[in-house]
Amino acid sequence: MADWGPVVVAVVLFVVLSPGVLFQLPGKGRVVEFANMQTSGASVFVHTIIFFGLITIFLIAIGIHITTG
Repeated sequence: MADWGPVVVAVVLFVVLSPGVLFQLPGKGRVVEFANMQTSGASVFVHTIIFFGLITIFLIAIGIHITTG
């Protein structure tokens, strides 16, 4: 049986937390900008920290598992 939980959680978080797609934190003109399709080094760093924190919570603390087979 394969455990697809980590794969699904990582893909969803990657899509949601890509800087500039849904939101950008910090933005170029404001603290948070929505759907501006631009990015900066600072926003990539912030989104990386948020991604790491959320994936740690979902996979280690909560323990999401999706098994097949």
